Amino acid sequence: MDYTELGVTCKIPEESNDYNGASDFVVTHICSIIGQAISSGNNRIFIRTNLKRGLPIENINKVAGPFVEAWAMEQFECIADEVGNIYDLIHAEPGKRLAPYDIILQFRRRYNGTDYVSAAVDVKATAEDIVTSGRSPNITSYARIRSEYLNDADYIFVILSLKHKVFSEKAPETGMTNGIMEVVSCAAYDLKYISPQDISYNPALGTGQLQIRDIHYVSIGPRTTWEFCQLLDDKFVRSRGESEWLKMARKFKWVKEDE
Repeated sequence: MDYTELGVTCKIPEESNDYNGASDFVVTHICSIIGQAISSGNNRIFIRTNLKRGLPIENINKVAGPFVEAWAMEQFECIADEVGNIYDLIHAEPGKRLAPYDIILQFRRRYNGTDYVSAAVDVKATAEDIVTSGRSPNITSYARIRSEYLNDADYIFVILSLKHKVFSEKAPETGMTNGIMEVVSCAAYDLKYISPQDISYNPALGTGQLQIRDIHYVSIGPRTTWEFCQLLDDKFVRSRGESEWLKMARKFKWVKEDE
C-alpha cells in the first residue's frame, strides 16, 4: 500500500543490527530445550480420570492446549532454575491473562560482552493423528501485534508448535481408563520471518486475527520490522479497506500527526 496517497507519515520502527542473530539464538535454544525433553523421554503428560472409557480421543485436540502449554512451561522453568545451564536460560514465566503470548523467556547471550534477550512465546498444540489439526490457528490480534513491533522494533515473538498424540491405559486396580498425552515433535518460528503466503488475516474478531494457514508447513525468510508492519497493513487493507486502516492507525498512533 502507498501510505503517501493516504496523506499520512508512518512511524517507522528500526530494529538493531543484530536482530537476526538474537532471533536465531532464541529460536535455536527453544528448540534445543524442547527437543532434549522429547529425546530423553520426559515428554509424557499423565491424565488420570474416573471415566471408564477414558479421554475422548476424537476430541482431545479441544482440551490438549492447556496441558501441552503447562508441560512446556515446566520444561523451561526447570532449565531456568539450573544456574549456569548450557542453554543460558535465566528466567521463565507464564504470560498474564489475555496476553498475546503464553510464556516469557529471558536468555543470557554472550555477544559483544554479555547481552540479554527476551522472547514472547505462543504455544500451539496440534494432534499428530488429526489431519486438520494445526490449520489456521489464531495467533494474535492485528492491532496488538502491530503496536508491539512499533513500540519495540526488537520484539521477538516466537510461535512454538508442539505436536502430540494420546494413548489410553486402563488402571487394573480401578478399571478406569487414564490418558497419556505424549509430545512427539516441535518446531519454532519467529513470527516476523514467516512468509506472506503462510500468514492470513481473519477480520471476524475485533481488529482482526492473524492466523497461520498450516502450522506444520511454514516457510520463513528475512524481513525488517518495518517490512513486517507493511505486510500486516497490506493484509488488513485488502480485507477492510484503506479508510478503516486510517482510523486504526490514528487510534493506535501508528502515524505522525500535527499537534
